[in-house]
Amino acid sequence: MQQNFLFIFNKLCLDWLALFGIIVSRYFLICGGTHLLFYFILLKPRRQPLIWKKIKKDMELSLLCAVIFAFCAALVVTGYDLGFTRLYTSIDKYGLWYLGVSFIALLIFQDAYFYFMHRLFHHPLLFKKLHYGHHRSGEPTPWTSFAFDPLEALIQAFFFICIIFVLPIHYIPLLTALMVMTVWAVFNHIGFDLFPPSFYSNWLGKWFIGSKHHLIHHRKYTLHYGLYFTFWDKVLGTQDLNYDNEKLVSIKKQI
Repeated sequence: MQQNFLFIFNKLCLDWLALFGIIVSRYFLICGGTHLLFYFILLKPRRQPLIWKKIKKDMELSLLCAVIFAFCAALVVTGYDLGFTRLYTSIDKYGLWYLGVSFIALLIFQDAYFYFMHRLFHHPLLFKKLHYGHHRSGEPTPWTSFAFDPLEALIQAFFFICIIFVLPIHYIPLLTALMVMTVWAVFNHIGFDLFPPSFYSNWLGKWFIGSKHHLIHHRKYTLHYGLYFTFWDKVLGTQDLNYDNEKLVSIKKQI
């Protein structure tokens, strides 16, 4: 029994190290690529110059979060190896149709979890302890996308640790959701509006969160807590009433 424990512990540590390398590589490749594309190649103008000292702090906090995310991911892998989770590898087990259904369900559940968690973290008693790190750089950049306080990172990862014990899910939609989350977060923190004003008059612009929606949150802390969808913001009254016509240059930061 002691040998089994040591084997599991050693494998957990190796998985932790490997996953840390993957998460860090993903962070620098996607954030760095986005930064290079929009701030140097396309030369998208910004109202304020980039402050590299703030970006460095975001990087440092993101590396700390990578340690936490990697450990939680290693726990998921260990749980799967021990047969404790509802992860599965054979598509035939639930059919091809279930891959899409479980993927959509995962995004919906995560969006709801994130909204209520995020809104709670903005409570004055919790903000400085749990969420200040994400807002300390002021105007967001792609590097801000995964800069969280350690406890917030753990609570965010807790969703994925729990969901694999509740929802039967194939590794393909799980990994796809993680990649969607990464890319979505990076583009939502790009720091300017990616779309023309006409975009917000169609259903995509009305129901899906983009860089403009989340940039307003970084300037008006009491609005826009969602991750993927505007549903909860609209239902619970945290959607900017002038969102469709809001011009970002006219928004004043409010703490």
